[in-house]
Amino acid sequence: MLERKDLHSYQDYCVEFIKTHPEAAIFLDLGLGKTAIALTAIQDLIYDSFEVRKVLVIAPLRVARDQWPSELEKWGHLGHIKMSVAVGTVQQRRGALLRKADVYVINRENVSWLIDKSGLPFDYDMLVIDELSSFKSHQAQRFKSLMKVRAKVPRVVGLTGTPASNGLMDLYAEFKLIDMGKRLGRFITRYRTDFFRPDKMGGAVVYSYKPLPFAEEEIYRRIGDITISMKSTDYLTMPEKVVTETVVTMATAEKETYDDMLANMTTKIKGKFEITATMAVTLYAKLSQMANGTVYDEDGKSIDFHNRKLEALEDMIEAANGKPVLVAYWYQHDLTKIEKHVTACKIPYQKMDSKEAIDSWNKGNVRVGLIHPASAGHGLNLQEGGSTIIWYSPVWSLELYQQTNGRLWRQGQKSQTVVIHHIITKGTVDEKIMQSLQKKDVTQNTLIEAVKATIEGAAKGEE
Repeated sequence: MLERKDLHSYQDYCVEFIKTHPEAAIFLDLGLGKTAIALTAIQDLIYDSFEVRKVLVIAPLRVARDQWPSELEKWGHLGHIKMSVAVGTVQQRRGALLRKADVYVINRENVSWLIDKSGLPFDYDMLVIDELSSFKSHQAQRFKSLMKVRAKVPRVVGLTGTPASNGLMDLYAEFKLIDMGKRLGRFITRYRTDFFRPDKMGGAVVYSYKPLPFAEEEIYRRIGDITISMKSTDYLTMPEKVVTETVVTMATAEKETYDDMLANMTTKIKGKFEITATMAVTLYAKLSQMANGTVYDEDGKSIDFHNRKLEALEDMIEAANGKPVLVAYWYQHDLTKIEKHVTACKIPYQKMDSKEAIDSWNKGNVRVGLIHPASAGHGLNLQEGGSTIIWYSPVWSLELYQQTNGRLWRQGQKSQTVVIHHIITKGTVDEKIMQSLQKKDVTQNTLIEAVKATIEGAAKGEE
């Protein structure tokens, strides 16, 4: 069992920051142990300084159900904390919330139920939002519900590794939950006016905004006093990360069909299966499916288009020579196609959708693990079972992309090198997705660097 002395120095620094800042945003890269930090701060605030009585933790379901309880059991110095996890049925949640405890953990999907429907008093004096980026939309119901009771809570901590996965606009709602609008403003319209200008428009409708030249620096300056940002590469001995792309090329007729879809938002596959998109977002989804090799028709039926990625995947699995590989897919038809192919090739595989499968992977008993980024985003440690991930389907979400890679590229990885492969279909939306991820990462890293707090820097400031 780990003890308090086993915390890293940066973790001790974050604990003290939370204790001395009633409003705190802790942006910690994957693997830096934000759960242990938050629990240690809670332990001190409840049992040492007596400043806190009752804590509510909001987290993704898997994290709420598994990670917070397991982290509590892992650390000996947290033995005084009584935790109650409120997930499951309404009856189970109510029972857990009525149980005597110090810390109550609920999944984010039930925030609105807790506040608007449960009838239970919202009498928490500390709130911890694990994966603060889940509240980046000011229009989401869970954000609106939480804002109704935010003023009742004297202490709020936001934890995440990806605070601005889609740009600076994400920060508004996140920081309004932290400080009720003191730093970035009470209203989203004013925030947009002050820091952005319309970018993509359709008539009078604005689809996206572009930051003004001074926006980043000023936003980071405003939030800097309550924000800590740390990257794992600065504080941990991380394995080398190697990022590669394997480019596949469609046949001429396939590319012509793809280009027809791109130009006209409709096409026929193999001369008989009609594919149509009614708006831009649907078009890009269809193009992404076509790049992968299978596309849904108007009736939701999967239409086979090509096997270029499937052939490349087979070659890459073979080249791994028995070494475990994690394969990330997005569409259900991609999963079906991969499963059918590896079965025909007599390659053993497992879907990473159960505790048993995850345990088997971490024991090194899975040659090919199939994983969906949405289920791999948070609270899943896979670093013990392998060090190679293959992206069969690139994803637009920087957050899901980084979090999924972080299942392998993290502290505790036994291999000296983690390899992140991408199978990219030439001349398709795959290339745009990769470019988009890279551009978003610039904004993400700029934020990380702009509000970065280091132990050394803090020490100099105190002198």
